[in-house]
Amino acid sequence: MSQEAGQETQQDALWKRFFKAVWFIFALFGRTFRILFMVALILGVLVFVVYTMQLDENVRSQFEGKRWELPARVFARPLDMYEGQQLYADHLEQEMKLLGYRAVAEPTQTGQYRRKGDQFMINTRGFQFAGDKEPARSIKININGGKIASLGFSDGKSPLNLMRLEPVLIGNFYPRQNEDRVLVKQSEVSPLLIRGLLAVEDKKFYEHQGVNPLAIGRAVVANLKAGHTVQGGSTLTQQLVKNFYLTNERSWQRKIKEAMMAFLLELHYDKREILEAYLNEIHLGQDGDRAIHGFGLAAQFYFNRQVGELKADQIALLIGLAKGAGYYDPRRFPERAVERRNLVLQVMQQEGVINPQEFAEASQRPLGVEEHKPSGASPFPAYLDVVRGQLQRDYKEEDIHSAGLMIFTSMDPITQLTAETILQKRVAQLERSQGIKKGKLNGALIISSVQGGEVVALVGSRDVRYAGYNRALTAQRQIGSLVKPAIYLTAFEQKNKYNLGTRISDGPVTVKIDKRKYWQPGNYDQRHMGYITVLKALTLSRNTPAVRIGVDVGVDNVINTLHGLGINKKIPEYPSILLGALEMSPMDVQQMYQTIAAGGSYSPLKAIRSVMNLQGKVLTRYPLTVQQVASPEAVDLLHYGMHRVTVDGTAKELSSVLPEWKKVAGKTGTTNDKKDSWFAGFSGQHVATVWVGRDDNKPTNMTGGTGALKVWADLFRVLPTKPLNAGGSSRLVWVDIDPTSGLRANPACGTSVPTPFIRGTQPQKTHFCAPVAPPVEEGTAAPAPAAAPQPASGNSNWIDNLMQ
Repeated sequence: MSQEAGQETQQDALWKRFFKAVWFIFALFGRTFRILFMVALILGVLVFVVYTMQLDENVRSQFEGKRWELPARVFARPLDMYEGQQLYADHLEQEMKLLGYRAVAEPTQTGQYRRKGDQFMINTRGFQFAGDKEPARSIKININGGKIASLGFSDGKSPLNLMRLEPVLIGNFYPRQNEDRVLVKQSEVSPLLIRGLLAVEDKKFYEHQGVNPLAIGRAVVANLKAGHTVQGGSTLTQQLVKNFYLTNERSWQRKIKEAMMAFLLELHYDKREILEAYLNEIHLGQDGDRAIHGFGLAAQFYFNRQVGELKADQIALLIGLAKGAGYYDPRRFPERAVERRNLVLQVMQQEGVINPQEFAEASQRPLGVEEHKPSGASPFPAYLDVVRGQLQRDYKEEDIHSAGLMIFTSMDPITQLTAETILQKRVAQLERSQGIKKGKLNGALIISSVQGGEVVALVGSRDVRYAGYNRALTAQRQIGSLVKPAIYLTAFEQKNKYNLGTRISDGPVTVKIDKRKYWQPGNYDQRHMGYITVLKALTLSRNTPAVRIGVDVGVDNVINTLHGLGINKKIPEYPSILLGALEMSPMDVQQMYQTIAAGGSYSPLKAIRSVMNLQGKVLTRYPLTVQQVASPEAVDLLHYGMHRVTVDGTAKELSSVLPEWKKVAGKTGTTNDKKDSWFAGFSGQHVATVWVGRDDNKPTNMTGGTGALKVWADLFRVLPTKPLNAGGSSRLVWVDIDPTSGLRANPACGTSVPTPFIRGTQPQKTHFCAPVAPPVEEGTAAPAPAAAPQPASGNSNWIDNLMQ
């Protein structure tokens, strides 16, 4: 026997001894091992069951609960259309463009229109409003002279009494993670999208139970052959699980967990629910830090269309983006996007989703992606500030940003865009004309409806897209003569003492503040006109008559009037407030003039009409609330006086700018050193406040009439509105009076002034031509003594020193 053979025999002997030892140990302790093995197996099964139950609970709780943090959507007012409604053809087309409607030769799909002159044919999309649903329609509209002349269905067989175009989306309040999506139902998307998606991503979707072993096997083989990942085996359900529940971590543990959760998801929910969740969850793009999720939002983000309006090539592009939205981004990498889209189209053809001709046509089309991606930031940030402020009174911050609220507002997008353009252009012109350094002059503008107190437009600065300092809401500036209507309204409430014909001294005035302090305000032009009527004092915005009347009726009463008009802030009881030495924001001023314009009926200004949840349930309505805070007849007098301001007073420029039929009322406001220029006024339909000034509080060298009035005039020259019925109230009676006495005019004595009076308070005596002091009668102020006026105390008794 050789030496090598001997060594092998020794090795065999050693192995035999080893196996005998193992067998001996197993025989000795076999029962114990078997028990331990069974215990371990049972424990493993229990752990697996518990783990699976936890996964199951996680799957069901999230899928059945609040699946996504959804941004709140903020909408403008819907455009109501009916025969006789005031509407310009250009405005209608502008609104449709804001809604993403496309001009075509012959409308065949929703979201399309055709315009020939002032005639339109529109295929509307329909919309779920708060409380009711507007169906999609094919309509024909004929506009003539700025009004809808006829409205009916496009087939011409039947008229249409009333319809609404869906509201423009004007902004969003995003969740903390900045995810954005527009939820869609499977019934709202094209069947072509569903079939194409399944053909590319999961052909066996309706056959497997969440995991497709054959697809996984094919993917493993393909990847091993290629040496890297070239094919995925995940089902559509697994993709949903990965996006919805898990991270992007690549590991076997995560893949096993993904497969288990996919199986559990399919165990509890039907295919339709899973597919619909996938349509809304899949990540399809990025806009800065805003993530674009779901086909509903992607259709708008890339094509400015509703998902149901997409064509085959557009559908293929979105399906292709599911593989890698960043890598195939059509705006950054158009060549990759075209290649990926055409590959998807090829698969769709192979699977019978589209025919060869459709494939040939679709693959030759350009990408058709909108060059400028729609920003997630609101184009109207200043208006959204008003909406947010109103919401915060009724909703938690979490609900505002993540509950998917649908917020319907009163904003008129056409009026908003018009106001923005006008403010920008006019403020720039004023800046140049006054030699102010470029960019230093700023402004704010607010428009609301007389009936309802709804804010229809708001501009917070010249930089209308800047979501920062909102001057319309937060800038606190002295208001100057804008306060005077409150003084005269307080006086007119004392109808047997004050009226438009009451004569008042325009001479110097001294008001006693305390034992050693006196206030001696003067007129803007440092001149005195003697005795003038209240109407003339208001029209020309004279200071000393306003102070006289304000102190006579009581500064405290004027403050009460201001509070009644809607000014909620504390106002110091100083005589200087009678000339506007108090600070307000443009929104405060708007509220004050809103109440005046509405006949003394106070309604809090509001931007929101209603709030709806995702299920279409109305959560909150904001109805009109009205409180009468001033007598209507006193407001009637004030309306006429403020109308005369725009005819032959400090705002008389309006009489040459506006057409004669467009009667308005308003008041200029100028502060010390010409730091702030104001104009606030109203027509029969709209109220508007304009402020122009500098943020550094330096002088602008402009009065209310040379600054803010220019902006206001530009706006009302083009704003479709109704005229003010100034002085036409049945509560008033007209009398020709003599301006030198305030009595009824004597035809033999020269000029007379037609003046409205509260019925029953008109003067009964007739003026005599003899140059004597007019008699004193109730409601008429007699001349002051020739001697210089004496100091007066700051209370209502001071009138004895200044008037007789």
